[in-house]
Amino acid sequence: MKTEQHIKIQPKQTFPLTIKRLGINGEGVGYFKKQVVFVPGALPGEEVVVEATNIHPKHAEAKIKKIRIKSPHRVKPLCTVYDQCGGCQLQHLDYKQQLKEKRDIVIQSLERHTKLNIEKLDIRETIGMEDPWGYRNKSSFQVKAIDGKVLAGLYGLNSHQLINIDECAVQHSQTNEATSAVKRILEELKIPIYNEKSRKGIVRTIVTRVGIQTGELQIVLITTQKELPKVDIIIQEIQKRLPNVKSIIQNINGQKTSLIFGEETLPLAGEEFIQETLGDLQFELSARTFFQLNPVQTVKLYNEVKKAAALTGQEKVVDAYCGVGTIGLWLADQAGEVRGMDVIPESIEDAKKNAKRHGLNNTKYVPGKAEEVLPKWVKKGWKPDVIVVDPPRTGLEGQLIQTILQAEPTKLIYISCNPSTLAKDIQTLSSKYDVEYIQPVDMFPQTAHVECISQLILKKGN
Repeated sequence: MKTEQHIKIQPKQTFPLTIKRLGINGEGVGYFKKQVVFVPGALPGEEVVVEATNIHPKHAEAKIKKIRIKSPHRVKPLCTVYDQCGGCQLQHLDYKQQLKEKRDIVIQSLERHTKLNIEKLDIRETIGMEDPWGYRNKSSFQVKAIDGKVLAGLYGLNSHQLINIDECAVQHSQTNEATSAVKRILEELKIPIYNEKSRKGIVRTIVTRVGIQTGELQIVLITTQKELPKVDIIIQEIQKRLPNVKSIIQNINGQKTSLIFGEETLPLAGEEFIQETLGDLQFELSARTFFQLNPVQTVKLYNEVKKAAALTGQEKVVDAYCGVGTIGLWLADQAGEVRGMDVIPESIEDAKKNAKRHGLNNTKYVPGKAEEVLPKWVKKGWKPDVIVVDPPRTGLEGQLIQTILQAEPTKLIYISCNPSTLAKDIQTLSSKYDVEYIQPVDMFPQTAHVECISQLILKKGN
């Protein structure tokens, strides 16, 4: 006779499920006959009837057929294409509760990937936004023409269907307005729009970015070729309809690729960059510069980093994934010296310029990998007191962890955008470091993303 857990869930099988928690991608998680089931759109505490959609060796995916008992935190999503677009995962959850669930996602990751005593850890309440809408300062919308009408939006969830987005609820209103205006201009002037199937047409993506503090606007048209018909009229119309435009850029990407930008960038009108302010710092953003997408929360995030670093004016600080230098510059006024490295040489040039513009003479920036650059500095007798890391979603390179463990800074400030890799890295670092506290920050309201700042302190006796 088969025991219970051997009865596998079948595709299209319908069954009741109680949702226990939220998964790392914002989906509801429940158990049916001891098998894990992920249900997008379901919330903890809900009793639902679901239909299995995908069966994997260790879990099943299902969709809601009916909600029998509804969560008191369930709300109506603001966006009309919310369930199709896939850009947000939690619009159906009240914002205060989103903040609680994000903290819980961090706890779950630590339980799964570390041997630490979670009960004793100081995991703080998530820092949220006063207004959790309209915060994104940049949008990259693909374009498509249907019967002469130009649509712009994102590809739907797990599909290659373009979802037209007229008014994105998490985008800054100026970027929404700019995308709509450019869409209409391309339509009126009958500019050939790229068609993925036939690979014909010219304009493929509209990228808009706004300096939220300065109001300056940048428009980037991504085209398959250099020649853009009626380019002068396009520029005139953009300038006429969007008076805040400071920068109009063309980027050429003729490749069959999902990457948005190509290698060649041409300024069409105005400046090559727009200005943005974070606290007391000013930045010049060129079309391809990486910059935080939510400047309001970035200020809160960087202030928490400053708090965690607790500098006295003497310390040697390393900013290990420094980009254009934002975090290091934020700390420089309280540090003895800040040194940063990044694998992108253009970012290092920008970081140097940014430091110079702000009159900071205690900074040094070099291109290269932290795990290669840092040991050379230590060998020459320059030993860091504080290391700040802000790695990509994949977490810290194993080699860099070993380098940190060898360099033994007194403090390690780990900024993470992925709780799973954070937890794995903390476990490895725990041989020499104690977790003093973890502070989640909500950089992307309405989505399942959660950012964390962890303060790690070198154990006594090391």
